[in-house]
Amino acid sequence: METTDLNLMLIEANEQIKRLSFEETQNIILSTKHVILDVREESEVSFSGMIKNAVNVPRGLIEFKFRPGSKENPVNIDEETNILLYCAVGHRSALAAKALDDIGFNNVFNIGGFGEWVSNGGEIDLSLIHI
Repeated sequence: METTDLNLMLIEANEQIKRLSFEETQNIILSTKHVILDVREESEVSFSGMIKNAVNVPRGLIEFKFRPGSKENPVNIDEETNILLYCAVGHRSALAAKALDDIGFNNVFNIGGFGEWVSNGGEIDLSLIHI
C-alpha cells in the first residue's frame, strides 16, 4: 500500500475540489438548492458557533454518514444540491469535500474556514455556544 503525507493529500484535494470565494458562496446560497456542512469537531462549534443554517458533521464521520441517493443521509441531498463544506481554516473541508466527491456526490465545494466567513461578514448561528 502506497503512503502519502498530508500536504500531498491537500494538494490533490485542492486540485479536485473547487475552492469558492465568499462572494461565490453567497451567490450559491442565495440562488440555488444547497446544504452547508461544518466538518469541525463539536467542541469547536460549541466554542465559536457555526455558519447560519449549517449542519455539523465532523470530518471523521463524513464517509460513514453520507451515501449518494441514501434516505439515511443526515440532510437531504439530491443531484441538484450544491454541497458547501467548511472547517476552521479550509484543510479538513478540502479533504471532506474530496471524500464526498470520490464516493459519488456532485456539486461539492470547499468554502474554506469559519474565521474567513466571519471576517467577511457572513451570518453565523451562536445558539450552540456553551460557556
